[in-house]
Amino acid sequence: MEELTIEIPVQVNGKLRAVVQVPKDIDPDTLREAVTTDSKVQASIAGKEIVKVIVVPGKLVNIVVNG
Repeated sequence: MEELTIEIPVQVNGKLRAVVQVPKDIDPDTLREAVTTDSKVQASIAGKEIVKVIVVPGKLVNIVVNG
């Protein structure tokens, strides 16, 4: 039986901060939204400016922050 969800590692400035479970067929914009609302990610980016969000669909999300 095929899995309906996948685990996506989330990095902040290249360091692993969280792993989120999302539907396998999630689109990149929805994935970006889901990742930035995760509590562990929120703690890592609190008070910092998000410079770029790199989404590799089905593989990982890397958030680049300043500050």
